[in-house]
Amino acid sequence: MNKIGITSTVPIEVLLSAGYQPIDLNNIFISDPRPERLVRMAERYGFPLNSCSWIKGIFGVIKERRINTVLGITTGDCSNTLMLLEVLSLSGVRTIPFAYPPVPDAIKSDQALQALATRFGTCLEASEKIRIDLEPIRALLSELDRQSWQENKASGFENHYWLVSSSDFNGDPKRFHNELQAALDAIRDRPPYPKNMLRLAFCGVPSVFGKELYYFLEEKGARVVFNEVQRQFAMISSSSDLPSQYESYTYPYLTADRLVDIHAECDRRQVDGIIHYVQAFCHRAIGDIIFRQSLKYPILTLEGNTEFSLTQHTKTRLEAFLDMLRQHKY
Repeated sequence: MNKIGITSTVPIEVLLSAGYQPIDLNNIFISDPRPERLVRMAERYGFPLNSCSWIKGIFGVIKERRINTVLGITTGDCSNTLMLLEVLSLSGVRTIPFAYPPVPDAIKSDQALQALATRFGTCLEASEKIRIDLEPIRALLSELDRQSWQENKASGFENHYWLVSSSDFNGDPKRFHNELQAALDAIRDRPPYPKNMLRLAFCGVPSVFGKELYYFLEEKGARVVFNEVQRQFAMISSSSDLPSQYESYTYPYLTADRLVDIHAECDRRQVDGIIHYVQAFCHRAIGDIIFRQSLKYPILTLEGNTEFSLTQHTKTRLEAFLDMLRQHKY
């Protein structure tokens, strides 16, 4: 299969039906043992210091892995992707733009998917068959998510890892299915977390801190039971067809649309507080204003840039937030 880099969650069913192997560039970047070197690679190429480290990391991955085709989300994700695609085109990479509709609408979603399928020489009928083939994997992801918040057995990082990895199924859906099943079997066999641990929601894009953030929280007596954007990436909500699946995907749309889902899930999972992660130099950071004015839960806003480990300052802020939640709860 021809590899194609993706800059965010895309209609993967269309790519698979066209014979492509989607590779989520974000996951490769953040799982690198030294992600900062990929950022520096982009800066040496000319990317500004005060630009998003995710965009620079993606560029570094493309160059290092010599990925020659990239599908970039131009509406509904990162405002910097347009310029990234222009720079990549200039350097000889084949770039393909994809735009989510401006509002969640089944008809507009269908039109966008039809156009994408035509661009890749496939059709929605073939893509729909792929969606059906992927349903067993997404059912397992939904069960793993339930094991996080209802059975209290899956860790916050396990929840994050498996849900976020479903953006490209780690490049191999069949192997992903088998590995996920094995992980879920192991999770079911373990004892649950203590009931007195604080329950947190993690909202916003996945952080540059990776597993360290989840482990630190658990060391301090708190656990993440809701990973908002990661859950959206996994597409585990029930859908009747491909257009409705991407219509119900909240991440590309207005913050107000996301908040409906966030409110419902925070209530269902009985969270005590919310960590809202924002990336430095990202337009979505402005949305923190809406979060704070709209959500009833206590919120800690964390900003990340190129520090890929928790600083002492960040650890202190997290500890203070957890202490405040405990005083409020008990």
